[in-house]
Amino acid sequence: MDKITELAKMIDHSLLHPTMTDQVLEEGCELAKKYNAASVCIKPYAVSKAVELLKGSDVAVGTVIGFPQGSPTKESKVYETRQACEAGATEIDMVVNIGKVLSEDWDYVTEEIKAVTEETHKHGAIVKVIFENDFLDNDQHKIKLCEICSELKADFVKTSTGYGFVKGSDGKYTYQGATHPDLKLMRKHSAPEVQIKAAGGVRTLDDLLKVKDLGVTRIGATATATILNEAQKRFGDGTVSYEGSSKEDPSGY
Repeated sequence: MDKITELAKMIDHSLLHPTMTDQVLEEGCELAKKYNAASVCIKPYAVSKAVELLKGSDVAVGTVIGFPQGSPTKESKVYETRQACEAGATEIDMVVNIGKVLSEDWDYVTEEIKAVTEETHKHGAIVKVIFENDFLDNDQHKIKLCEICSELKADFVKTSTGYGFVKGSDGKYTYQGATHPDLKLMRKHSAPEVQIKAAGGVRTLDDLLKVKDLGVTRIGATATATILNEAQKRFGDGTVSYEGSSKEDPSGY
């Protein structure tokens, strides 16, 4: 595998903004196909459409479960997972119940991740468990989640949704996403076979290369065109692969 393909296959092209139109979905799938990204990560209602748009390509269709707050019941998350897999999704990014993590109700958290993981694997799909680290100011919570996911044989642990904005005392919202300390922590405390996905704030080729060096094997990004055009200039023949409108998500996921 050449360098540019290797980098492209680290990217889940994110199409998750609340304002996403059908046109943006179509353009995003076309972009992912042209760049040969690992997958598109889209909202559940769009799975069937994305499967149709990406037919014949090497780009997987992934979707989100319990997104972005992780609040639905365990049963709802399992049902969402089943529906998504039956519609053609082969990658499932589920959000943990953040309140239960902060409450340290580890039995609940374990049962929920177990149920979604088992349902996902039953369909031959892979599961990525989203922690939403911006809400977890205690590293022990992140470590415990890594241990649970390792025990349950989740395929990936993932830093963020891209939408976990924290309201400060001044009323303003801030967001960090995938930080290097968190990625190091997650790699250290996850089983070797559990992969790491960084989401939130990986927007340039240098960002991607830095997190790759930390053991990350997949990122969630809207800046797919920016990253891979730069990779083509740096590692390829300098030809820009795609000049179309990428309609990048304004959240900067």
